Amino acid sequence: MTTIDQRRPVKIAGDQQVYLVAGCYFVASFAALGLPPYLTAMLPELGDPNARWAGLLYVVPTVFGGLGAPLWGRLADRFGRKKLLLRAQLGLTLAFILAGWADSLPVFTAALVLQGVLGGTFAASNGYLGAALQAPALTRALTILQASARAALVFAPIVIGLLSPWLSPHRQYLVLALLPLGAALLLAKLPEPEPYKQLTDSETSTGTTTHMSLRGLFALEFTVVFATVVSFPYLVMLIGTRLPGLPPVVAGVLFALPHLIYLITVIPVQRRLRGGVTRPVAVGFACLAVGSIAHMVIGSLAGFILARLMLGVGLTLCLLGRNALAAQCAAGRAPGGMFGSLEFFAKAGAVAAGVTATAAAVRFGPAAPTAAGGLAAAAGMTVALATMFRSHVSHD
Repeated sequence: MTTIDQRRPVKIAGDQQVYLVAGCYFVASFAALGLPPYLTAMLPELGDPNARWAGLLYVVPTVFGGLGAPLWGRLADRFGRKKLLLRAQLGLTLAFILAGWADSLPVFTAALVLQGVLGGTFAASNGYLGAALQAPALTRALTILQASARAALVFAPIVIGLLSPWLSPHRQYLVLALLPLGAALLLAKLPEPEPYKQLTDSETSTGTTTHMSLRGLFALEFTVVFATVVSFPYLVMLIGTRLPGLPPVVAGVLFALPHLIYLITVIPVQRRLRGGVTRPVAVGFACLAVGSIAHMVIGSLAGFILARLMLGVGLTLCLLGRNALAAQCAAGRAPGGMFGSLEFFAKAGAVAAGVTATAAAVRFGPAAPTAAGGLAAAAGMTVALATMFRSHVSHD
């Protein structure tokens, strides 16, 4: 039977539109990623003098974003990816305005809930690119999009900290609301990919393999997010315990180092990677496991630098494997629903990491979360190696 064009995607003209989507995601993420570290400074202005609710409020947007992502993805497949991408940017604008205007803890909490429910710019951007591109171009576009997220994670807290003497982080929500609004105006110029075309029966004959790959993608996303995020909440405390007197700026650089390694190396490494998905994932998880567990024993600045560099290498390889697998799974599938579900598992991994980090640190100390990340990475490496072995045996 003749194979039909599965989605007849709109051709994106060169890299200009890809970088536009990634740039708009970067500016929209500035407040979402840069302001939460300053919750302990905001909450006393809102009636919580000891900032006792900071930990819970930190994950509120993540929880509600994960719950809403699959629904928004399916709606994007039905009504248009561009429309839902604009909706996500405008939703963030409204949530940031409400957060900046809030004068009480309940109103501020409601704004964070709205940020999670109405946001979802990462899944929406993935869905748009997934409808407009196919592998390997989609793999590269997803890598660029993730690089913009890492850049926001690195630079946003620094910029917000520099602005804090003139404008409190709480009120910066009002100013930063202009960023997703401006992004929506820019994205309005993009074309709308054509609606998804359902596959024929002959094209779904390999559905078992496809579904297995999709489950593997979701498991990979959850594990990578968990293994990396679980060390975030108590890393600065761990560094301060092991290296007393270290300037806070150095601790901040150590925190950001893996993300900086990703930004510097991801494009050159992607150009050189050949072969399947499982090999870089297996090596990446091995680096994550070694780097994470090393945090339990190191006691010098040089040791922390080496461990953080190892985590950066592992993060880069795992995310490159994730992007390649996501591009494979997106072929012939409604991208909005797929990337919305993928976002759900990413948020679930982040929430599980936060809960695990808190429980482990309270019971065993600030080094325990890094051990949990190392164990998760070791489990991911084991699964990746087993997958490589089965693939080798089947080919023989």
